[in-house]
Amino acid sequence: MIRNKSRVWSFFSSVGLTIALLTIIVLVSIIGTVVPQRESAAELAGQIPPGLFSFLQTMQIFDLYHSILFFLLMGLLSINLIICSINRFPQAWRHFRAKPSPENSDVFKDLSEDAIINTKQDQKVIAEIAGIAMKSRFRGYQYQKTTDGLYLYGDKGRFSYFGVYVVHLSLLILIVGVVIGSLFGIEGYVNIGEGETVNKIDLRDKNQTLLLPFAVRCDRFTIEFYENGAPKTYRSELTFLKNGQVASQGQLLVNHPLGFEGIRFYQSSYGLTSEGKASLSLFKNGKKSQEISVGLGKTFVLPGKEGKVNVLRVEENLMNMGPAVKLAVVSPQGETVFWVFRHIDKIKEMNPGIVQQIPMFNPGLFSPYVFVINSVQEKYYTGLQVNSDPGLPVVATAAFLMFIGLMLVFFSSHRQVWLRIDVRGENTRISIAGRSHKDAVGLERDIKKIIARIKTRLESSP
Repeated sequence: MIRNKSRVWSFFSSVGLTIALLTIIVLVSIIGTVVPQRESAAELAGQIPPGLFSFLQTMQIFDLYHSILFFLLMGLLSINLIICSINRFPQAWRHFRAKPSPENSDVFKDLSEDAIINTKQDQKVIAEIAGIAMKSRFRGYQYQKTTDGLYLYGDKGRFSYFGVYVVHLSLLILIVGVVIGSLFGIEGYVNIGEGETVNKIDLRDKNQTLLLPFAVRCDRFTIEFYENGAPKTYRSELTFLKNGQVASQGQLLVNHPLGFEGIRFYQSSYGLTSEGKASLSLFKNGKKSQEISVGLGKTFVLPGKEGKVNVLRVEENLMNMGPAVKLAVVSPQGETVFWVFRHIDKIKEMNPGIVQQIPMFNPGLFSPYVFVINSVQEKYYTGLQVNSDPGLPVVATAAFLMFIGLMLVFFSSHRQVWLRIDVRGENTRISIAGRSHKDAVGLERDIKKIIARIKTRLESSP
């Protein structure tokens, strides 16, 4: 039983397992980046065999970051990090708690000449100078007087032993934050027409709605177009209402979200509501017979009862040719579909023969009527992506701890310096040595600065 437990413990404390898990997580992340996820995966349905699509869907390939595989990998990595830390932490703690003696003859073996200073100064004066030099690089130092001479010892950077464990802790907290966000986060969307107020959203991947603890009103939606008709920029002016009172207001643009009570709103889309209206004039045999206001999806009967007109589309700027309305006239002869442009005369002038080439652009396609647009007034809705991630504060804490841990790992080290002062005949010898579990360059820099300070003070002493 003990042997089996030891094998399991060794397996989970293996660095090889860590590398394997990180490799698999990277591969899963690559797949999650290359393969469309969630609702975007619907585009693949018509491009690959149905059987393959069904298999990939069953394996949760289209929702990897919420899959059993992803949570399993996070759990295994957490166990691996915890056991690795438990295994190695006692050694780091011993190094941190260790209190080396100022007297340590072993470190002075095989010293280079650069680490030894010979002087005729009094030992008491040298001890004072050496103490000041040590204190310049270390907050404090210890000293011990023996029959061999006077020893001074200083160290710094003990907390560097814990850098890797702070990184491990940050990774564990990060995993917890990601799991919290994945399990309890909100991902939804909502469409709000100009002037409308909503207090619930549709949840993604669920046929459910979520009631918000507040209401959102779209006061105004603004869109600008390039010359080719493509949208240049669009923005929503939102008001957040709490208990019927205005609690917050702001402008929402693409890549500039708004947040309220922990829920963030992103500008993701827009479109026309069914409330877009157009004013039409109907001419029969060259004489104006009717003026009517119509909206998307509306129908009306021609004045002479020749047929029924369905309004299929209302566009403010169709193909950069100005306002247009798409109509379908249903009569005993069948259905006649055509576009009515407000600036049809200018279109004909710029494109002679366009009506003959594209009969659908003929506003008089259903004879004897000719349709004319007086005005078009469209009403837009703003499409908002709604997210709430309760794990975000946890992830932020993890990021802070990871920064601290990486600073300790890469920019800190435990440096120990010993200084011995002993008498050799008529001279007093100062020897300096040190140790560092990493960053030998930093240790050498500290020793050189101590030596330089000692030499400078010795030269200035009488």
